[in-house]
Amino acid sequence: METRATRLLPVFLALVAAAVAPSAVSRDEREVREVSGAPDGVVWVAQLSDLHFSVHHPERAYDFRRYVGPALAMVNPDLVLITGDLTDGKSKDLLTMKQNEVEWVEYESTLNDIIQISKLPRSNFYDLRGNHDSFGVPESGGDYDFYQKYSINAKLRRQGRVQSITLEKSGRKHLFVGFDSTMEIGLRGPTNLFGHPTDKQLIELDQALSQWDTDFDKAPVTKIAFGHFPLSFSALTESGKSIKDVFLKQSLAAYLCGHLHTRFGKNLKRYYHRAVQEPSLSEHYYQFDMHQGYAIPSNKENCSEQAANIEDFWEWEMGDWRKSRSMRILAVDDGHVSYTDIDFRLGSKSIIILPTFPLDSRFMQRASASRDFKCHTMGASTFDTVRTLVFSKHEIVSVSVKIYDSRPGTLEVVIDSEMKRVDSNDTRGHMYLVPWNWRAFEDPSPSRYWLQIEVMDITGDTSVSQLRPFSVNGLTARVNWTWKEFFVIGIQWASIYHPALWCAVSLLFSLLLAPQVSTMVLKDQLTYKSLYTNGSQRTSLKSLAGGFIWLFVELARVIVLWFLLLVYSMYLVFLPWLYGHPITEGGNLTYMTCRGWILKRPNSANEVVHAGIPDVMVIVLPHLYFVLLPTIVILASMAAERTAYREHYLSWSGKKKDDYYKKSRREIKHEKFWNGRWIRKFLCLLCLVVLWKHWKLCRALVKAYAMNPLVHAPVLFFFIPALMGFAIYKTSSI
Repeated sequence: METRATRLLPVFLALVAAAVAPSAVSRDEREVREVSGAPDGVVWVAQLSDLHFSVHHPERAYDFRRYVGPALAMVNPDLVLITGDLTDGKSKDLLTMKQNEVEWVEYESTLNDIIQISKLPRSNFYDLRGNHDSFGVPESGGDYDFYQKYSINAKLRRQGRVQSITLEKSGRKHLFVGFDSTMEIGLRGPTNLFGHPTDKQLIELDQALSQWDTDFDKAPVTKIAFGHFPLSFSALTESGKSIKDVFLKQSLAAYLCGHLHTRFGKNLKRYYHRAVQEPSLSEHYYQFDMHQGYAIPSNKENCSEQAANIEDFWEWEMGDWRKSRSMRILAVDDGHVSYTDIDFRLGSKSIIILPTFPLDSRFMQRASASRDFKCHTMGASTFDTVRTLVFSKHEIVSVSVKIYDSRPGTLEVVIDSEMKRVDSNDTRGHMYLVPWNWRAFEDPSPSRYWLQIEVMDITGDTSVSQLRPFSVNGLTARVNWTWKEFFVIGIQWASIYHPALWCAVSLLFSLLLAPQVSTMVLKDQLTYKSLYTNGSQRTSLKSLAGGFIWLFVELARVIVLWFLLLVYSMYLVFLPWLYGHPITEGGNLTYMTCRGWILKRPNSANEVVHAGIPDVMVIVLPHLYFVLLPTIVILASMAAERTAYREHYLSWSGKKKDDYYKKSRREIKHEKFWNGRWIRKFLCLLCLVVLWKHWKLCRALVKAYAMNPLVHAPVLFFFIPALMGFAIYKTSSI
């Protein structure tokens, strides 16, 4: 017995150690694959995102079969990354958001057809979940979690939130790590908009990205992460940590994501780097341009081995399949990461061109490229040739490169050369290259020289790549966002919600309480007569400020309106906004406040969580800023108009008729305007605009959460219309 116990002791200790150890990524989720075939040192993958297969739009799946299968067969990528929103999960009117099993069956069938057409192994496909794929999913693996039933990841038993695969080729490792940060409790839309990583998931992500850092052979590693949510729509963890810090620590090459679609712009890319000095407070909330805060490296680069590693990475959001029919091909060539986007809206492509060196200086250059250039860390052979991957349905006849110099003010051709194919008996793709004197293109301007590749196949079909600027010095060309692009990728929405919420609350109570205090302190000193009689002695700015204050003083004098607005504002801060079914219609009825949905955590009888923070901002902020605040301003204006009209009416009726005609033409027109009360009519029109906005919000909530407005949200739904109706009636007479 003693000997047997001694033999079982190591096994028992190993089991205990495995049970208490941190939840690292399991071994079957860290796949390593050797990539064979020419060209050496180059791997490439395909990315698709936001498919949104829908029962109401069957053309999305039809076009996917029609275009993507043949394209993948032609490109033959090492991996196919599908970064979320595999199905749509929306009703035809776009208001009810929940899982639809028919859409998942269509997704599974379509992907099976794609695998058959492309002849790629199923294991090459990685499909992550997006927020649409978690609408109304109470818990992972439950009855409503169709992702775990129909996705490729589930079929291949990739169960974890983090999966990684390493492609080894020519002595270099290419690490791809997928990250699923969707909600653990999948709310229905619209309060399911953000990624919600946890501390545990960030530990797993960090471990997966650092798995080769202690490797003894020290083979070069290129790290690429992929997920659904851009960082601007990713919340912080419960301890305040962010995905960005993990990516910076690991010196990621790029983070590939989706979620935003191309309707917001085509430059949804952002460069992150670890600043030497402490970042300003504003940088936690927004970034004005793609490279904000990045300084051009100095000429005296520290090339010693002890020099600090540059912590930076690119975030590349790609276009959606839903509307834009986009697919991305991304290649890693000796550590240089580049990509090209394909638009299938105009039909299938017979030729796809992906230049791999030199890189686009706008969207692909990292700070480490400058050190590579000055310290020759990549080796001279990396710079000696211009290289491009070419994929074609037919035999290629010629490939040529043109380099333009933009300094003369027009594009002047300085190189026009034929490129030669890298021949091999075992090739998976066609690499073309041409030697060049790269030192002749050293220039302090990152956008002086432009590159374009032209390809012709045996059928006579010709295709050219997009013009792209390059800098062999490793410098970065600055690109400014449009206001739409800045709005979705430049603002850290998860960080800005609480400041925006409390700014709105502070403004609300200031507009209501400060005038009431002033009426009690100043009594009748701040009136329309005082503003009107002393108007000539005031500056325009003082008159404008005084008039604005006077509006809310008049509102404070209408005690009933003022009191109702104050009570309603306090209600929104402290009490439930609405009761509804945030997960499924058959689920428990619960309520939402400005701090999120009150839910019980799965497998826990008592633990309550505020789910959907900061996702509830899509309800809270529009209601506060576009309904309640305009309502207060409009009602204050109505109260002030009533007072002003009364003063004008009494003043006019107390005058003799002869005195009236002695007034100037300007004064007569002014009084006619007030007699018609056109201002009040205009304010009533504004009331209709606010009520329309309020009705749209209420209608969306009723459909989204299966609510009865008379029972589940009477205060939220009917208070504003009733208050406006009362105010119009109250101010209709003098």
